[in-house]
Amino acid sequence: MTKDQDTFDLAGKTFKSRLIVGTGKYKSHDETRQAIIASGAEIVTVAVRRIDLSQTTSILDAIPPGVRLLPNTAGCYSAEEAVRTARLAREAGMTDFLKLEVIGDEATLFPDIPETLKAAKVLVDEGFTVLPYITDDPVAALRCQELGCAAVMPLAAPIGSGLGIRNPYNLSIILEQARVPVIVDAGVGTASDAAFAMELGVTAVLMNTGIAGARDPLLMAEAMKLGVQAGRAAYRAGRMPRKLYATASSPKTGILDPALPLK
Repeated sequence: MTKDQDTFDLAGKTFKSRLIVGTGKYKSHDETRQAIIASGAEIVTVAVRRIDLSQTTSILDAIPPGVRLLPNTAGCYSAEEAVRTARLAREAGMTDFLKLEVIGDEATLFPDIPETLKAAKVLVDEGFTVLPYITDDPVAALRCQELGCAAVMPLAAPIGSGLGIRNPYNLSIILEQARVPVIVDAGVGTASDAAFAMELGVTAVLMNTGIAGARDPLLMAEAMKLGVQAGRAAYRAGRMPRKLYATASSPKTGILDPALPLK
């Protein structure tokens, strides 16, 4: 399989880029647009609550043509609130494609899993394509799959923390059990974090602050793109086995015996 053939399917659509980016925390709409372009992302997530349709311009104007919009329910703290926000987004003509986010704790911004599952059931039944933000909990991932969610989105670390992958072992279990795409969401701080996530075998990585919070967001957007590509290539290539002891990389045959005199 060539690089161009390495695609993934999500909600009946095929995508090449495995980097999904957010639109918050940038200095301007122009910087947002340039960062999206530099990242090569084909899916961009926007908090529904940040969109003011009464204004002549909004964050939606920063999204380049051809990029798929993924509205999210960021800022919701109950299933009812998340469902209402999702319905408003659909009524505004956005899309049924939805990142479901129900926060359970204001300090950590960890998701409330019972409320997330409650909202997911309602939204799936109403025809939404639901991508839930969850903890790195294999049981939560299974429950989301059973409800008919189109993907699962376990966190790498708390939102905006930049701590990288905190629990690769739980992510590995989620990947073993997954029948839907697994998208790492939240906590990725730099390109090596993105590469590590992809090396585990996840389908894609979603990030916002890791790019927007960098000293040079446009350069970091490109770095994240390359990190995702490198990690995916390494996963497909198959890393060498880990060994406790050294193994010589040069053959022993044909080496001169240092005890023999030179001619």
